[in-house]
Amino acid sequence: MLETLAPFIQLAWSPGPFELGVILIVALLLFGGRLPNMMRNMGRGITEFKKGIKDTSQDIQNTIDKSSEEEDRGENSNS
Repeated sequence: MLETLAPFIQLAWSPGPFELGVILIVALLLFGGRLPNMMRNMGRGITEFKKGIKDTSQDIQNTIDKSSEEEDRGENSNS
């Protein structure tokens, strides 16, 4: 019996467009003044994170390149 009612119960508790609109308005009233600043800081954080990833990948690639050059020099000197 509950298995057949489960989709209807789930539908009853999911917010519709009106409820989502009310939630959005309340969120804007509560955080409206701080929202632009929060989004700006989040953007800066994402930018810094991407720069960190790029720098780390460049460091790893440089290390790989240096080790392969050293191996090539070692093979050439042994020949």
